[in-house]
Amino acid sequence: MSATLWQLFSSFCKIGALTFGGGMAMLPMLEKEVVERHGWASEDELLDFYALGQCTPGIIAVNTATFVGYKQRKDIGGIIATLGVVFPSFVIILLLATVLNAFEGNVYLLKAFSGIRIAVCALILKSVISMARKSVTDIASIFAIIIAIAVNLVLGVSTAFVVLGAIVAGVIYHLVMNRIRMKKEKGSV
Repeated sequence: MSATLWQLFSSFCKIGALTFGGGMAMLPMLEKEVVERHGWASEDELLDFYALGQCTPGIIAVNTATFVGYKQRKDIGGIIATLGVVFPSFVIILLLATVLNAFEGNVYLLKAFSGIRIAVCALILKSVISMARKSVTDIASIFAIIIAIAVNLVLGVSTAFVVLGAIVAGVIYHLVMNRIRMKKEKGSV
């Protein structure tokens, strides 16, 4: 059954309101809401949406919400899910902008932000481990992740180029593996 527009808006509004730390930190909440609670996408589909959201221009949360919303209700679903995920940030930023100067330098606020940063690191680590468990499944994927990390961290190559390189390498790898499989099938016939 397809999601209602209100379900899309309210679910992504909740995700947008409760996710601190950006795209990586939202993955556990996306899994719980989109995959487990509503069944709007499988885990693999969500990871695909998430990967596409990272590769396309814009904010990962917005892109992922748009993909999930579009899958459920086409154009209007994509628009409503996107509005849902950005609405809390818009309201919070609007409110903070009006009172931020009054709290500038507040020790308690600075300590709160320090705690939030630690929690965000934990959420990002959980997302990385979750994605690795689902994505790093064989020798080729282990090799690919080691190469991607090395190219990005050691050589300083932009993440966008690493992702594009991984896309090209993945396509080539699967073409070669399909050719090998077809040769084996022909040889056994």
